[in-house]
Amino acid sequence: MTDLTRHATFREILAQPAIWADWGVQLPVADLRRRIAATGAAEVWFCGAGTSAYIGDILASGLEGRHEGQRGPRLRAVPTTDIVARPHACLTGAPKLIVSFGRSGNSAESIGLQQALDALAPHWPRLHITCNAASALGRDPKASVITLPEATHDQGFAMTSSFSTMLLTAAALFDPGLAPEATPARFAALADCLAALLPGFRSEAAAARRPARAVFLGTGPLAFAAREAALKVMELSAGRIPALWDSSLGFRHGPKSFTVGETDLWLFRSADPHARAYDEDLLAELRAQFPASRITAPDLPPGFDDLWSAPLYVALAQILAVTWSDALGLNVDDPFAGQGTLTRVVSGVKLHPVTP
Repeated sequence: MTDLTRHATFREILAQPAIWADWGVQLPVADLRRRIAATGAAEVWFCGAGTSAYIGDILASGLEGRHEGQRGPRLRAVPTTDIVARPHACLTGAPKLIVSFGRSGNSAESIGLQQALDALAPHWPRLHITCNAASALGRDPKASVITLPEATHDQGFAMTSSFSTMLLTAAALFDPGLAPEATPARFAALADCLAALLPGFRSEAAAARRPARAVFLGTGPLAFAAREAALKVMELSAGRIPALWDSSLGFRHGPKSFTVGETDLWLFRSADPHARAYDEDLLAELRAQFPASRITAPDLPPGFDDLWSAPLYVALAQILAVTWSDALGLNVDDPFAGQGTLTRVVSGVKLHPVTP
């Protein structure tokens, strides 16, 4: 097996269990929930760009129906890229709690969202979850700020531990089914689960062929976990392995045409029995229709619903992507080195002034 530990990205993936376990003890969930409730916001927007936006998608989908008749805020995923481009269309109506995710905390869109809020909705409450205390998000005096451990401030191009730890942090704050005092145990259980899964993921990645194309599928929050999985493959392969994502039911409606030749597929199966029935139907169909494809449906230990298992599934894609990037001879920690097209912190975005 190739020694991938020479890559910072790979070491950051392997560090996730220890990070989660330690952070679960440190995270002051009860205090933060009180602060969130004190804003009085009837609606919460999860905001970010790229992987940080997908965190919001996973949360909004995974938290649907959690309040079971109890009164709770409406939860939406609203990418910063949408708000910055159309601030007057987005920043209207009653105040929303803006929850911003940012690994660097310094992307143009993170800064642009703050500027747009200052101009159009300065009274809207803000909560920043970032991996960089010294960033624009970390130093915003108008926001409550949660700074994740320094270990989550990934040095590699791809977001790995930053993605998973920001996701779990917000899940702990907004999942009414998790008692604040149960947070350390939940994070520890997830950490133990991933630590047990990682050796198998590494072996699976080492044995897998490098596909011409890759597809990741799931239902509900796992569909958006599939989106992050597909992005990891495209990023770390520098676009040399095209990757698609979709929902288990949505895939048949045209996107299945992407499956040609040596296209391999991964299905993130739901823990919900009703949703899983549809996953299993699709799995059988794909195996019958595409004998040239390798189709994998990872088995996770029971105990976590789809929101909380999302980072476990994504960890498999992280391992696959690093393995293929290394096999392609790329710089895993900077796959676009020398090209000037993509950078670790997105560059080239010119922010235009927002006037009231």
